[in-house]
Amino acid sequence: MPRQALRVRQALRVIPRDGVAQSPSAAPAAAATPAPVSLPKRRRDARIDVLRGIALVMIFVNHVPGTVFEYATSRNFGFSDAAEGFVFLSGLSAVLAYAGGLAARPLWPGVRRIWKRAWTLYLVHLMVTFWALAIVAATLRYGGTGTLFGKDNFQFLVSDPIGVLVGLPVLGHQFGYVNILPLYAALLLAAPAMIMAAVRWPRATLAASVVLWAAAGLTHFDLPNLPLPGGWFFNPFAWQFLFVLGILTGVAMKRGARFVPVNRGLALAAGAYLLLALAWLKWPALQAGGNAMLGWAAAQGVPNLIRDFDKTYVSVPRLLHFLSLAYVLSVLPWLRAVCDSRPMAPLALLGRHALPVFALGTILSFAVRAAKEIAGEAPFAFDAMLIGSGIAAMLVFAAVLELSRKAGMAPARAA
Repeated sequence: MPRQALRVRQALRVIPRDGVAQSPSAAPAAAATPAPVSLPKRRRDARIDVLRGIALVMIFVNHVPGTVFEYATSRNFGFSDAAEGFVFLSGLSAVLAYAGGLAARPLWPGVRRIWKRAWTLYLVHLMVTFWALAIVAATLRYGGTGTLFGKDNFQFLVSDPIGVLVGLPVLGHQFGYVNILPLYAALLLAAPAMIMAAVRWPRATLAASVVLWAAAGLTHFDLPNLPLPGGWFFNPFAWQFLFVLGILTGVAMKRGARFVPVNRGLALAAGAYLLLALAWLKWPALQAGGNAMLGWAAAQGVPNLIRDFDKTYVSVPRLLHFLSLAYVLSVLPWLRAVCDSRPMAPLALLGRHALPVFALGTILSFAVRAAKEIAGEAPFAFDAMLIGSGIAAMLVFAAVLELSRKAGMAPARAA
């Protein structure tokens, strides 16, 4: 076995399946012990589930534009939105779920498990895509105005149906609001290498990720669209940075540490940037002055990546806002207790079943938009009923999934 590969395997052994840190040198001694030792499992961190549940609710609300409920989501209080949190938490969760399998040998079963999940994401994406297409087409056919069908890349079904039919299964054509799962699937394909690199060489992994993010933002290289020009809305070469940051955070958590230490000055700087972003959005005079400054920077040739609020390439203002928010949340001493509390249990339930809940929420968001288009101008109560019913359906769905999971884990009764 090559010496370098052996070192990587030894490093991965500090992250066993149960999440308890163990040094590589402890393995021979454990093997020599006649009686097996039962290691305690690390308690599930409720913050991950609750924050992911909040992101799922906000994504659902934001996928129904034009309601007052949008004003309560994070994108109205800063430069980033729930998508950054969703991708970061996906990277963190990938470590917690799969790092133990990558520490075992042979390596292929651990890799296969991750790639099987990526395949599941692909299939779920296709299912959600065709449900969205069915809802949009039915809206046009049965009383809608054609508004839904005329945007978000659905309109190309009329102008270039053959190209769209080719592009859909190869992920080259993605409808609006149905385009984050391809990103997640692509990142999971690279996740085995990312996780192993993060375990063995965390700083080098971070540096490589930053370089790739910057290169994508400066040169605008992307995975291709089909049949349209351009690239994916969620550029994987840019968004991998948030995924890798989640992975590095997860690796540190598995070792009982922090990837970024607690620092009072850093926390104050992060909090100040969050307040600046909030003031920028809510104070017209500051926003006008800030935009004028960014316009001046553009005239001086400052790259878009530095001065823009572009979502495709996770430009610097968006990135700094999310990193500031994530850091502030991570250092709040009371957040863990709040997330462990009973009132947060419904959000934690959503977060534990993120993929099926996300899929249902996306389909429901199209159904709500269809209902709003057919109904026309509707009062606040109508929007509240639709949004509330959608969130309630997501919660009921997650509860059914949880009951099914617990039933599957229960020991079979004797006949």
